[in-house]
Amino acid sequence: MDILYLLIPMSVVLAFGVLAVFAWALRAGQFETLEREGERILDDEDDGCTDPVGGRVDGDQGVD
Repeated sequence: MDILYLLIPMSVVLAFGVLAVFAWALRAGQFETLEREGERILDDEDDGCTDPVGGRVDGDQGVD
């Protein structure tokens, strides 16, 4: 029964912490573009990770 004196305040502090992180995420705009992020993977545009000659520019040159 004495453990409740420890667990109840710890759970209240944890709940306030989760609420504070959620409020920060709302204020920072983390939930503003949810529908756009789901459609971003469907975009078929090339984002420029290859050289115009055809070689890769991200450091993966292959085995010589």
